[in-house]
Amino acid sequence: MATKLQSIRGIHDGLPAETAKWRRVENAAQTIFSRYAFAEVRLPVLEPTELFVRSIGEATDIVSKEMYAFVDQGGDHICLRPEGTAGAVRAYLQAGLTRAGMQRWFYMGPMFRRERPQKGRLRQFQQIGVEMFGVSGPAEDVEMLAMARDFLAKLGLEKVRMEINSLGCTACRPAYRDRLISYLNERADKLCETCNERIEKNPMRVLDCKVASCQAVLVDAPEMVAHLCGDCDDHFNGVKSGLDALDVAYKVNARIVRGLDYYNRTAFEIITDQLGAQGTVIAGGRYDGLVEELGGPATPAIGFAMGLERLAMLLPELPEPGPDVAVVALGDSVQGYALQIASTLRAAGLSAVHCGGGSAKRQFKAADREGARFVAVIGEDEMKQGVVSLKHMQSGEQQSLRPDAAIERIAQDR
Repeated sequence: MATKLQSIRGIHDGLPAETAKWRRVENAAQTIFSRYAFAEVRLPVLEPTELFVRSIGEATDIVSKEMYAFVDQGGDHICLRPEGTAGAVRAYLQAGLTRAGMQRWFYMGPMFRRERPQKGRLRQFQQIGVEMFGVSGPAEDVEMLAMARDFLAKLGLEKVRMEINSLGCTACRPAYRDRLISYLNERADKLCETCNERIEKNPMRVLDCKVASCQAVLVDAPEMVAHLCGDCDDHFNGVKSGLDALDVAYKVNARIVRGLDYYNRTAFEIITDQLGAQGTVIAGGRYDGLVEELGGPATPAIGFAMGLERLAMLLPELPEPGPDVAVVALGDSVQGYALQIASTLRAAGLSAVHCGGGSAKRQFKAADREGARFVAVIGEDEMKQGVVSLKHMQSGEQQSLRPDAAIERIAQDR
């Protein structure tokens, strides 16, 4: 007996009811991001493995444990992209845009991480990302945060909260890092195994540990926001005052550290309590050193990303609208005319489905199953007269109309 084929664990199919929600998210993103003058880019799924080793950091969980990386037939080390920012920076550099002024991009597409699948967390997931290159001031940070707020409002999502932090810069973070490592080493025996692994490699990630016993140890841990240099402190105050000016609600959370090495200064998350442990729906921040790390000139930048599936889980179920009209052909002799009518309806911008012929009862059942608002019934008499018998499914109203009049009637009911 043949083995039943199924999708790979953590990689799901997007069936019509789910993709309808995805389109709502994508349409909202395109609408709001365009208002802020962001342009869409399409980036490749396959990238050099070295791109993420250099950008994300070899010690991160993504690179060390989760990335789908392999050597192809030509001996090249490539991977399925685990996130979008590094690829966007590579494209920005490869296109020679470092002297082209501010660049505002957004993108949509699949990302891949081999982590434990759970609610809102998949191994192939869709991500929408936004990147802005060549901007250094707090005003641009504020605009990015306001754009994220407007995007969620467009979706009608209200039960969310914005949390912000500053991660400092290369001038103030080293001293803070040493202070944090000292604090953690003194309490290493009370921290979980993962936190102990991170103390030297990525100590700020320890602050983000979700283990309750670790959180108890970290209550008095030093926080970056209290150790900022003057420039970083001024920048963070500018972000807060700008958000206040735009009436963007936020809370300072000194424990937001972000999981990737390249972040500095502004970091933020937008969180919901409706998805359990996977409550972050949008996350991002400033990454002023990444372009230089990947071989370009020093270039300030900021971005954020969101998981499309996770956002879709927050949207209410809405009935998918059926086609505008179903075409019912009564007899083989009218099939050609019925196909022409269906084509004419579609050319006029209406959605139409041909019910395939056969008995009238079967075709009307098909039209009802499709949820069509109108049925255009075509028999030999209708074909000879060049008309359709148009029935409104909800009211039962039926009229004999020429195709152009039928199109007008259907459009009026939209």
